[in-house]
Amino acid sequence: MNIADVTYLPEQPAHDPEIDDINAEAFGPGRFAKAAYRIREGGPHERALSFVAIHGGAVIASVRMTRIAAGRGRALLLGPLAVRPTFKNLGIGRRLVAIACEAAGVAGHGLVVLVGDEPYYGPLGFSRIARGQVTMPRPVDLNRLLANELQPGELAAFSGPVEHADLARASA
Repeated sequence: MNIADVTYLPEQPAHDPEIDDINAEAFGPGRFAKAAYRIREGGPHERALSFVAIHGGAVIASVRMTRIAAGRGRALLLGPLAVRPTFKNLGIGRRLVAIACEAAGVAGHGLVVLVGDEPYYGPLGFSRIARGQVTMPRPVDLNRLLANELQPGELAAFSGPVEHADLARASA
């Protein structure tokens, strides 16, 4: 496999079945019980800021972005990020994260949040959110709650219960 043969594209509706398969393979049925999944149930993801990696005409990896809110702050929730096992450890996931964060910044978003491992996401600009700054709708390891501030000062406004941005508008 030549990494140069991988193409990165914005996600399209036709990719959905393959993305669903990749996420099921990567995270199993337990994914439905996670805090981030609960937030994603509140509304759609941002297809224009979500990307796939294609090799040989097939989707081999994907990353999605979902609009979220906490207090007066707004952000994007990155994830799920999933790569087919055969293509892991080649930098494809990191490239997808970089592409998604760059697109978010260009689109005017100032903050990207995720639940993940700091050793993996730290080099991509993510660091821990201060304990107690936000609460998730289900239990989450607070050491894995990370943010990438695309515009200085955006993280300070992101405080309180995290929910899908569509639900925040409905209750405002």
